[in-house]
Amino acid sequence: MRVISGKYGGRILRSLAGREIRPTSDRLRETLFNVLTAGNPTALEGTVWMDLFAGTGAVGIEALSRSAKQIYFVENSDRAARLIERNLQSLGVKSGYKILRDDLSLILWRSRRQHVVADVVFLDPPYHMREAYKKTLDALAESSLVWAMSLVIAQHEKQFDPGDEFGALGRFRKLVQGNNALSFYRIGGSPDVNERFRRRNSYE
Repeated sequence: MRVISGKYGGRILRSLAGREIRPTSDRLRETLFNVLTAGNPTALEGTVWMDLFAGTGAVGIEALSRSAKQIYFVENSDRAARLIERNLQSLGVKSGYKILRDDLSLILWRSRRQHVVADVVFLDPPYHMREAYKKTLDALAESSLVWAMSLVIAQHEKQFDPGDEFGALGRFRKLVQGNNALSFYRIGGSPDVNERFRRRNSYE
């Protein structure tokens, strides 16, 4: 497993043996970031991410490599959280991230208190935890973490459909690759993904 592109492009990331975590494959990660950047390598510059069920941290690290401003890695497994820290240390990353091990409800509460708003929320629960999709997407739809310019992206099995609507969150795209799929959600309109980031950064 490696970082696809950006500052740390080509660098190797560690994983864990066994089935405790399931890293997003290099191919699927490359597809995801091709969609998000849409040919503009600076599209993710200055963005804020919440990487839920972060596992190895590969998705959030890829965003950091492409100049995201802040990544919140959310992972309640101690082994996986330590692995994320090791991967970041191996790349020499010293800032621009936090590793959070609390329950999602507490993280969302703290995000509201600290006025944290995410440009991208990525969630990739273990595939056997199908109930986690609805619980997480419902909570995000009611939170202040997600706003009109945010993207919420769920990775899931191709055979499993997490759903089209969760409160104000509606799915506007589904991308299938092999046995995996990515569902894209947003609140409000659905402008071009790259345009969403450009507009967001113009407000700063």
